[in-house]
Amino acid sequence: MTTAFVPPAGKDILGHPRGLWYLVFAEAWERFSYYGMQALLVLYLTQYLLLPEHVGAVAGFEQFKGAVAAAYGWLSQVFGIGDGSNELATPIATAAAITGVYSAGVYATPMIGGWIADRFLGRTVTVALGALFMVAGHFLMAFDVAFVAAIACLFIGVGLFKGNIASQVGELYGPDDLRRTTAYQTFLLGVQIAVIVAPIVTGFLGEKIAWHYGFGAAGVGMAIALVVYLWGRKYLPPEQPRGRAAAGAPKDKLTSRDWATMAVLIAMLPILAATAIGNQEIFNAYLLWGEQNYNLVFFGETMPVSWLVSLDAIISTITVGGALVFWSVYAKYWKEPDEIIKLAIGAVIAAGAPMILALASANRAVTGEPVSLLWGIGFHVVNDIGFAMIFPVGLALFSRAAPRQVGGLFIGIYYLHLFICNLATGKVAGMIETMDGFSFWAMHAMVIAAGAVALVVFAVLFNKLLAPKAADAAPTAPA
Repeated sequence: MTTAFVPPAGKDILGHPRGLWYLVFAEAWERFSYYGMQALLVLYLTQYLLLPEHVGAVAGFEQFKGAVAAAYGWLSQVFGIGDGSNELATPIATAAAITGVYSAGVYATPMIGGWIADRFLGRTVTVALGALFMVAGHFLMAFDVAFVAAIACLFIGVGLFKGNIASQVGELYGPDDLRRTTAYQTFLLGVQIAVIVAPIVTGFLGEKIAWHYGFGAAGVGMAIALVVYLWGRKYLPPEQPRGRAAAGAPKDKLTSRDWATMAVLIAMLPILAATAIGNQEIFNAYLLWGEQNYNLVFFGETMPVSWLVSLDAIISTITVGGALVFWSVYAKYWKEPDEIIKLAIGAVIAAGAPMILALASANRAVTGEPVSLLWGIGFHVVNDIGFAMIFPVGLALFSRAAPRQVGGLFIGIYYLHLFICNLATGKVAGMIETMDGFSFWAMHAMVIAAGAVALVVFAVLFNKLLAPKAADAAPTAPA
């Protein structure tokens, strides 16, 4: 039976194993590269690559665009959105769809990366290979001709890197260690700091100097992530048996409860996707809407619209930290709600964020004046409070509740809700051309609210199943 990693004595920092901080730092640099890329992508496509004088130079672009259009046409027919024809008729629709596919793809591949690490390569080699693929992908973005190849490298790289490094956070703690949720919130806090810096650096370089400089900066960030990860390897959990070694090792069979738990966690994915759609739209339609509607001129200079991503990250960092403090204080006086209840609370809050944009859009329609960034600050504050209550809590839930035999796989499965969500935003974001602003953002608020209701239903039906086994006196095997 697999036992929890016991870090070297005396190595804790701020109450957590030293390995956590290496993982946080490496993930922060990886997120610097990812969000630096994501902050630029939809703008780069609409303002540069999809222009007639550039798009013809991209190797394999027509085939890539055709595959994206076919995927969205199929989704439209399955879910009854449109007739599934002429999906990418305009540059904005094309840019939104490609951005959606990119954002979705990097959250689908971690499941495959987790399987590769568990079965064949181990986490260290898999994470290192992922970092190398991502470095290559970012630097390939410097060449128009290599755009499709760059996206492919980034898909592969994130898949190998992301789920496996997140799994190692959970492996630092025992199954009943209450520090696990705090560790994942700290993990997210490191990510948020990176998201503050990345769009400022890559946005300035990309929008004010040259697009390819911004992508190159993202590649440098990814190279630093690899160095930091390998430097701290001795403080991380040891590799588990795999391949033939795993076949000869004692194995715990999955129980009926394990299978039921896995089924419920998988069934939650579309619901979690619904709760995230407002947050994930920040990297797609929100940037296009903001460029057209916000007053971004300050002291005679126009702020790069990609800096809105940094604004969100600054606020999100504060709200994640605030959530950590809030639940720590709350736990001293009252019993904390279970994770699924926290998720429902977060979704209720998050539903209010797109409604702020809907009201801002209605106000502009009446007055004709550009939207003050104060509306945007309100949107980001409400959205990020909800996000701080959803994403790290969901990650902790999947890490704890999933059977340990498939722990790495289920961290990858958790990211599938962002795959579903970003794929949806790639379709929905294109509607910003045909819908008025109020209807567009109100639609997002309704989707998130529906997710909140569904989470409450899941809490009523499955809270006991998802609760820690010790809480309902389930028998435990000896370590």
